[in-house]
Formats: sequence, structure tokens, C-alpha cells
Amino acid sequence: MNLLRRVGVVFLLIFLVLGFCAPGVFAADTIKIGCLAALTGDWAAYGQTEEKTELLAIDEINAQGGVLGKQLELVVYDFRTRAEDAVNAVRRMIEENKVVAIVGANGSGINIATAPVVNRLKVPQVGTVSTNPQVTVDANGKVYPYSFRICFTDPYQGKLIAFFAANELKRMNAAILYDIGNDYSHGLREFFIDNYLDYGGKIVADLAFRAGTDVDFRAQLTEIRDKKADVLILPNMGKEMALIMKQARELGMDDIIFVGGDGYGEFMWEIAGDAMENSYWINHVAPEDPAMAAFFAAYKEKYNDECKEFVNGVLGYDAIYLVVDAIRRAGSEDPTAIANALAASENVKLHHATITMDEFHNPKDKEGIVLIAKDGRAQFFTKVKP
Repeated sequence: MNLLRRVGVVFLLIFLVLGFCAPGVFAADTIKIGCLAALTGDWAAYGQTEEKTELLAIDEINAQGGVLGKQLELVVYDFRTRAEDAVNAVRRMIEENKVVAIVGANGSGINIATAPVVNRLKVPQVGTVSTNPQVTVDANGKVYPYSFRICFTDPYQGKLIAFFAANELKRMNAAILYDIGNDYSHGLREFFIDNYLDYGGKIVADLAFRAGTDVDFRAQLTEIRDKKADVLILPNMGKEMALIMKQARELGMDDIIFVGGDGYGEFMWEIAGDAMENSYWINHVAPEDPAMAAFFAAYKEKYNDECKEFVNGVLGYDAIYLVVDAIRRAGSEDPTAIANALAASENVKLHHATITMDEFHNPKDKEGIVLIAKDGRAQFFTKVKP
């Protein structure tokens, strides 16, 4: 072979290698969906459950043939309960992993932090238990085209808590103990107050703490006791709520009723013990819901364990199904087409609810479930819809 021919063959090989490696020349074998979850840190119990249930949903959908003739792949990033890690994770998912949509996170402050990134890079993100209004709208109230949620919002959740405390429990002297550094906690507190006052309730104490720093709440609880509050509202997440309830009972606050929102976690029993008993939690799903029986059975079969953080589990699971439904309706794996399909979701039958998106990318008119903490676990108590 002469020199000219050898050079030509070399260039041909280089061209072929570059051609096969170039992004977009050939379609990917899988459709990638991002999972943004706190696998470590204070929210690890929530995030680990979301990862497991989203993998369960992916496996089920793939077993049924996938979507658009392709299998799904879940790309998982741990944001370690930190907004800066979530922002970096979302950027990497989109720019490096080429995900077409992202499910998560479960915290409002996290989704508020990632919203500018996903909307700049034009990939839809569906929050699981992120209830603050600013998850899907900017400071001026304009909807983010690529930000969505599968849960109800804090204004609605705050109204549900206020309605339940005032009209169902008949407790009209409320104290609030909230996390001053948390967007979710701030928002839920604000919306509870507005609605509780409308129902004729009185706020006798409105006190703050800082999660991750404060572990002793006796000073605030003593003030709450002295102000004769008959209900303590806990618009928070995780271990601090468990510590608050435990310390309240230790201070002899036996008659006060604890009411919280969807920050409830089964792991709180390990900290609070019997202090959890007969507390109430406004939530999105109940483990006794017959529609979810197949999900719980499938989870147990796959992981040989109960789905303890079932709220995060169910919403993460159904968020995958919502995204896949949007991909099918879009007939495309283009992120903008998927976002448009999500925005147009109407009567999408999922496992825990039927979803119609409103103009702000929130599910319309979802019923609230009240859970009662009883006999060592959360149980269905009633449904509320003011």
C-alpha cells in the first residue's frame, strides 16, 4: 500500500471513530431520567426511599416495553441535603448525562435553587414533596416553563392544617415552632397563620429555631406552655420535630396536640418514641389507600422491606409515571416537548391520584390526607378539603 493510500485509510478511520463518538450522530440506546435525592445528610431517609421507588417504577415500565421503543435509565445524584450540591448535580445531569427530565427534589428550597438552572438549560424538573409556591414561579409570579410539582402547594397545605386544627380538633389557641432557615417551613407557617386567623383561631406563640444547629427546644416549649397553647403547629421536616415532641412531653405538656404537614417521617419514631402518639400530619397519601396496595407489595418484593417513608416513596414513584406519560403524549424525548406535555397534563391517572396541571404547574384540587400517629406508625385518619 503506497503512502497516499495509507494516509487516506488513516483519515477514514479517524472520521469513523469521531462519527461514532459524536453526540447526536446516533440516537442513545436509553432515555435518561434524572433522580435528584438526598441520599446522605439529614434527609437521607426520604431520599433513599425516593431512589428506590423511582428505580421500581423504571423497572416496571421497562418490563412493559419502555417508552418510544426504548428502555429507561435512571441517573441518580445525591445532593446531600445541600442546595449548592443540588445545583451542581442538576447541571451535570443535563450537560453530561443528557437527561430528558429530572424527578426531585423533595425540598422546596432545593427546587427553588435549581429552578434557574433547569429553565436556562430547558429540561423539565418535577418536584416530589416541594410545596412552596416559588418552586414553579419566579419572584414576580411568572410561571417557570420547565418547573413542575406532583404535590399540592404550601398555601393549600397551610389551609388544610388550619382547617383541621380549628374545625376538626376545635383547638383555637395555636403555637408555632418553625425553622427560620428553611423556605418550606417559612411558607407553611405563613399560610397556616393567614387561614387559622380566618377560622377564628388565635396565635399565642410564634417561635423559631435553626435546624442543624439547635437540638434543645426547652426554652421555646416553656414559653409555649406558659402561653397556654392547646395545639402546637410544626411546619418542619425531620428530626427536629421528633426532638420537639419528645422534649414537650418531658416538660409535662401532655394535653397539647401536635399537628404538622408533609415533613412527617417514620424515622421520627426512633427519636420521639411514644411522644409521637396521637399527633396529626396533613399529607398526600395514606398507606391504607387500596389503590396503593400493589405498589407496597412490589416494593416489599423488590427490597424485602416495608416502604417506611411512604409519602416520598409514592410521590417519587408516581412522578416517574407522570414524566413517562408526558414522553408518550409528546411522542418525543425532546425536553421541551416533554415540558409542554407536562404543562398540558389533564386527568392523568396515576396510582395515588389523578393529575391535572393548573397554569402554575401545580396539581389542581388534590384532597389532603390526615394521618394519625398511632401504635408506632402513621395511619389514615380522615380526608380534608376545605
